[in-house]
Amino acid sequence: MEPNAMDKKLRLAVVGATGMVGETMLKVLEERQFPLADWLPVASPKSAGKRLELQGMERTVVTLEDAVEWGADVALFSAGGATSKEWAPKFAAKGTTVIDNSSAWRMNPDCPLVVPEVNGHAIGEDHLIIGNPNCTTMQLVMALKPLHDRWRVVRGIVSTYQSITGTGVAAVAQLEAERKGEEPRARVYPHPIDMNCLPHCDVFEDGGYTKEELKVWNETKKILEDPEVAMTCTAVRVPVVGGHSESVYVELAEPFELADVRAALAAFPGVVVEDEPAENRYPMPRMASGRDEVFVGRLRRDLAHPQGLHLWIVADNLRKGAATNTVQIAEFLRRTGRWA
Repeated sequence: MEPNAMDKKLRLAVVGATGMVGETMLKVLEERQFPLADWLPVASPKSAGKRLELQGMERTVVTLEDAVEWGADVALFSAGGATSKEWAPKFAAKGTTVIDNSSAWRMNPDCPLVVPEVNGHAIGEDHLIIGNPNCTTMQLVMALKPLHDRWRVVRGIVSTYQSITGTGVAAVAQLEAERKGEEPRARVYPHPIDMNCLPHCDVFEDGGYTKEELKVWNETKKILEDPEVAMTCTAVRVPVVGGHSESVYVELAEPFELADVRAALAAFPGVVVEDEPAENRYPMPRMASGRDEVFVGRLRRDLAHPQGLHLWIVADNLRKGAATNTVQIAEFLRRTGRWA
């Protein structure tokens, strides 16, 4: 840590402050008492002029044009890929470090894609645009990292059970309307979501995979810094509000004992092992909602492959899967002297 790094208070811009992830960012910044000298909420012109409060500082929502000139130390972006693609370079040109929650910069070879507990070291001094991974990938790599370091993950299969909050506030409104027997004001899914499961997250690409599924394939390789890791995904939207769940099967290069796997996961920062099925203790979205940890359970050896491992991973997709990780990247940068 650089001298006086932890004394520095920062000028912070929150881009997309009125959206679902943006609102969660404000909660996380408040809870973690992020060291603010000042802050600026940023949103679309239709939200400009609203008043938002953070750590006792009430500020007026401004547009991106005004925010660029304000000169933030760090800008947390959650405003969609097109906005990030256009505006992140403009903020970076002013010396602002951008931490972007969209998919715009994730696979750019010049931008690190970061989960601080896993690969914070990937951020260099010259990196002014930093990618925040997809929420599905985020919780997955938190569990894969300790396994990969010790036994090396060769390949795996991921089946996701993803909360509607990953689609945004309109999806929550659709579910609530359907449960009341009403016609939703706007449909964000091609089919009803109440009492249903949709094997369709994001748009379908050539080959039959969705963008969400391909994000898991590509981002896992980049974050674990190993192009040989092969994680194939089927992403499913379920009528749940609290968080994302994942059924994961991995094959490891080295033999393992389940007790050692449990110990490695439990020792990893930010991971909580809940694995007592005889006592009905296993991770669930209701438990993870509002929490920042990644919960892992249902650990068991595959019945056919001696080096095959099954696990169940759950996390709040709006927090560790989006807002919390974004804030943690800013905390990591401050702690390691970015603004000292």
